[in-house]
Amino acid sequence: MGPPAAIVCHGVGVNARTQCAHYHSERDIIAIKFKCCDAFYACIQCHNETVGHVPIVWGKAERGTEAILCGHCHHTLSIAKYFACSSACPQCQAAFNPGCANHYDLYFEM
Repeated sequence: MGPPAAIVCHGVGVNARTQCAHYHSERDIIAIKFKCCDAFYACIQCHNETVGHVPIVWGKAERGTEAILCGHCHHTLSIAKYFACSSACPQCQAAFNPGCANHYDLYFEM
């Protein structure tokens, strides 16, 4: 068996680091798997512009789900691990945008 298939990050103008047309600073490098689609999107705007349904947030009981993708090293993190280290990837230490915390309620039950 070969290596696992690369994870696809959906969205508008998404590059290899998961930056998109909406969020593209040096620190905007995480993608989130949407529960409703079981697919990674660069941001909620990317999701909403490319699918025809309202997103479903991850519940508190689902914090163990691998739903965060680091766009720098392509390592996945559980929601709980992301919350615990939201300033940088624990795998590669690439800095994450601290402003993402302002939008947690769009993706996660808080």
